[in-house]
Amino acid sequence: MTDPRYLKLAKLLVTYSTRVQKGDRVLLDLTDVPDEMAVELIRAVRAAGGTSLIDVRHSRVSREVLRGTNEKHAALVRDLDLARMKKMEVYIAIRGSDNTSENSDVPSDQMALYSRVLRPVLDWRVNKTRWCVLRWPTPSMAQGAGMSTEAFENLYFDVCTMDYRKMARAMLPLQSRMEKANRVHLISPGTDLTFSIKNIGAKMCEGLLNIPDGEVFSCPVKDSVNGVIQFNTPTIYAGAKFENVRLEFKAGKVVKATANNPKRLNEILDTDAGARYVGEFALGFNPYILNPMCDILFDEKIAGSLHFTPGQAYEICDNGNRSAVHWDMVLIQRKEWGGGEIWFDGELIRKDGLFLPKDLKPLNPQNLK
Repeated sequence: MTDPRYLKLAKLLVTYSTRVQKGDRVLLDLTDVPDEMAVELIRAVRAAGGTSLIDVRHSRVSREVLRGTNEKHAALVRDLDLARMKKMEVYIAIRGSDNTSENSDVPSDQMALYSRVLRPVLDWRVNKTRWCVLRWPTPSMAQGAGMSTEAFENLYFDVCTMDYRKMARAMLPLQSRMEKANRVHLISPGTDLTFSIKNIGAKMCEGLLNIPDGEVFSCPVKDSVNGVIQFNTPTIYAGAKFENVRLEFKAGKVVKATANNPKRLNEILDTDAGARYVGEFALGFNPYILNPMCDILFDEKIAGSLHFTPGQAYEICDNGNRSAVHWDMVLIQRKEWGGGEIWFDGELIRKDGLFLPKDLKPLNPQNLK
């Protein structure tokens, strides 16, 4: 018997997150996901009047593809995938992996080449389709969260099927404030960073593009970032785990980057000219996600967190930066994580992870649950 939580999640993704309508063509891109979940998604798309096309991938096979890729191969994949993507109105991706470090021994230049060549596929999907991307709960994710597999699965489904409509209503004032803000000042242990978000805009994320969700993002004016930021959560990128990432900025550019693996860190930041500039700034506030689990779709939504992103900017909040890299790095500012402050134009917006202005208090954890 299929887990009833699969049905609930499939229905949320199809009817709420991507709003599948009659006649929509829907690409289901599934990596290491149980067949039962794939079946529920196909049925949900069919019930909404859509037509589904399904890709089933396996992370160990994908690793081998990356290890042997080259310009000719990547270009062929790009051309085929882009032609298909252009025929889709909706894209839903669920990505699981028994080993979150599966790609750790793929050479960084191979990863960079593949990301760079296939960038047009990602750009089309992000800007031209209604899309939603999420993880699938696995034992390796549970291990990263320091939880048993059963406890993590229960957390996963609680988080992924929460009342996102209520969260969306609470986000509106923060989106409005970020749209109007100019100067931003971040203060935390090891962090003193200033930048502008003037005329960039802001976008709230209420379960339409990612599940789980719970953030409002903008983007720094490209050359406005100055100072230093010290991240206090681990991050996995290109299959490698980084801790204690510290970035120093001058006129928007990362001029010094250190971590437990500085060589690999700087290799990624040297992928292209845009990788040392920032493409996103966001505040996270999902009340169910409190601690990092080395999975960015969860970690970037941690209650009382912010993330700062070397690399590509989204066109919806665009500073013009272009890169094959988009690396969300997370700083938690709740008191038990060292605390911190966020200021907009001289007004203290959030202190120690809690919003202070009256119109933003509905976003605090006790009010969202």
